[in-house]
Amino acid sequence: MATITFHHNDRPTVGIELELGLVDAQTMALTSAYGLLNARLTAEGYLDDEASNFKPELMQCVLEINTKICETIADAERDLQEKIAIVEAAADALGLRLWWGGTHPFSLWRDQRITPDDRYLQLVNLLQEMARRLCTFGLHVHVGVDTGDKAVMICDRIMRHLPTLLALSVSSPFWEARQTGLHSHRSKVMEGLPTAGLPTLMRNWSEYVWLVNHMIDTGFINTIREIWWDVRPHHNFGTVEVRVCDMPGNLQDTLAIAALIQCLVKALSNEIDNGTYQHDCHPMMVQQNKWRAARFGNQAKLVDTYTYRIASVARTVDQLLGHLQTAAAELSCTRYLDHCVNMARGPSAAQRQIDLLAETNDPVEVVRQLTLESRVSTQCSPPNGSQAG
Repeated sequence: MATITFHHNDRPTVGIELELGLVDAQTMALTSAYGLLNARLTAEGYLDDEASNFKPELMQCVLEINTKICETIADAERDLQEKIAIVEAAADALGLRLWWGGTHPFSLWRDQRITPDDRYLQLVNLLQEMARRLCTFGLHVHVGVDTGDKAVMICDRIMRHLPTLLALSVSSPFWEARQTGLHSHRSKVMEGLPTAGLPTLMRNWSEYVWLVNHMIDTGFINTIREIWWDVRPHHNFGTVEVRVCDMPGNLQDTLAIAALIQCLVKALSNEIDNGTYQHDCHPMMVQQNKWRAARFGNQAKLVDTYTYRIASVARTVDQLLGHLQTAAAELSCTRYLDHCVNMARGPSAAQRQIDLLAETNDPVEVVRQLTLESRVSTQCSPPNGSQAG
């Protein structure tokens, strides 16, 4: 079996990956315009030195924007503001807008084109329709840890908090031009993949390596990159990667969730270093809470995995933030973390989409308004015309 080496980090660095939809500025529908946008960014010199920061995804209607390795959430904010502004300017010139949300309100997955990349084509061949319908957009947050064993332990211990993270980020109430009744339909689409959803419980790095090698050797997956758990160790980056979240509705909400994830990983890492008893949380309790979060968003009632009592998302977040104040101070992200309180109590991104549709009775107008509201740069996108195909 192959050896998988975990490249450790000495500090809880943070990296953020955004999956943003590309929509036509006139029709507001998703458009397979990544090639056009990539060509524009290349012509303007932005991909020469930053090729890893603007990336394609499985669908050509998606752009992935990655931060560099950041020490703080404030560093990540500056990084993302600059990169998103670059993309928005290029998108404006092409008659495109950026969609911040877990699914698109009315575009169909059947209309989207697969990126012509050998890995993606191999993936579609393996997974068939389960891959072709992955017209979804998520937020992935990496936090550095020092050993593989600790990464696995943190994945286990953070699992009970994943439903709270999903409840705060819900932004996918629509699928195939209809309201699903869920606030995170994206999470259910992702669970259709054979190696997605909540991870299996593992005790150490050795067990994780064995599991990955077993799946590759038996032909269940082609590479380690085909493990899409809601949280996973990332050996190349030396991180714990949290992947459960829908793509939040704007940058401010994104940074708040990233701060919460960084603080959780830091606090759990400290507990492990200081010595702590591992509280067993039954996987079915986490699964139950994840379903509640997907169904009701920040209005869900979650089961406390210690007391087994029901608590609102707002109360759960209040208690969690109280526990994380020391970590937040150490990471200089208190002001970002505190925004989670507002997210737990105010209308979620999913509810905002639902309310806008009720007000306008026009899904095109929902996308139009929200793509304007989520802009990072001050210059408005051109209202007319589209060169995207």
